[in-house]
Amino acid sequence: MIGYYIHHHGSGHLHRARAVAAHLRLPVTALTSLPDVGAGFADAITLARDDTGADPTGTDAGGALHWVPHDDAGLTDRMAAISAWIAAARPAAVVVDVSVEVALLARLHGVPVATVVLPGERVDDPHRLVHRIADLLIAAWPRELYDPAWLRPHAARTRYVGGISRFTGRTREPDPHAPDVLVLAGAGGAEFGAAAVRDLAAAHPELRWRHLGPGAWVDDPWPLLCGAGVVAAHCGQGAVADIAAAGARAVLVPAARPFGEQHATAAALAAAGLAVVAPHWPAPQDWPELLARAADLDPGRWREWHTEGAAARAAAAIEELAHHRHRRAS
Repeated sequence: MIGYYIHHHGSGHLHRARAVAAHLRLPVTALTSLPDVGAGFADAITLARDDTGADPTGTDAGGALHWVPHDDAGLTDRMAAISAWIAAARPAAVVVDVSVEVALLARLHGVPVATVVLPGERVDDPHRLVHRIADLLIAAWPRELYDPAWLRPHAARTRYVGGISRFTGRTREPDPHAPDVLVLAGAGGAEFGAAAVRDLAAAHPELRWRHLGPGAWVDDPWPLLCGAGVVAAHCGQGAVADIAAAGARAVLVPAARPFGEQHATAAALAAAGLAVVAPHWPAPQDWPELLARAADLDPGRWREWHTEGAAARAAAAIEELAHHRHRRAS
């Protein structure tokens, strides 16, 4: 059995977990505060939220951790539920995407831990701790394009698997009615919503625009990603991997995230020439120049993001960790 902790912010962590779980031969139990993880897991444990307290105190334990508020019933209940599951299931490994506290809890139970690492400046004490205690670190990007100095001391335990997309392996199916510009906003929040896209459509009626985001989702965005002239999106890891898998020309706008996560990804993509990057949501008059630059991109270069086989490579590393534990125990 593999335990897989899935952070509840946005949808990217869940999409990534499903993609990896599909390649794992051991059964996977999802551990998450998300209300519904859908198909793809043998079981799911719904954890209490730990971020609903009215006046949290002591949240970072003096800088040692990220989020452990005092006297929070949700925190107590979620940690107790994870401990109870570990005691009953005796998992071969626990994958954590992402939480310093959950990774530490699993390791304190003697369970091998694989943690998903994120871009940005992860040099604070909690990140240093989780990178030290993890048995395996999974970086969902190519090392050739982004090699942060803070990960190098852990090179022997790090697997740079490439961008993990839920669409990898699917045949390109361009929607013939796809727009000239597809604006993809994330479930985790982005500054460009439906109103901003309506403003752009009014300013540039010669182009067909479409917005996908909160209130405007579709069950399967793959044909739109494949068929759009240009995709405008944030720089979350899931969005970038999906765009790469589709081979779409892209204008990317990094959203504000802790530790500069999306700005680090944006800088790597811009330096590699894989996408056009704008530092903030552009004014309507700036879009023609950005779209013209995007039109000149070679979408074939997205192969350098190594999405093909990325989920399988992550799963193989996790299974190697799990099997190694069994060899030690035998």
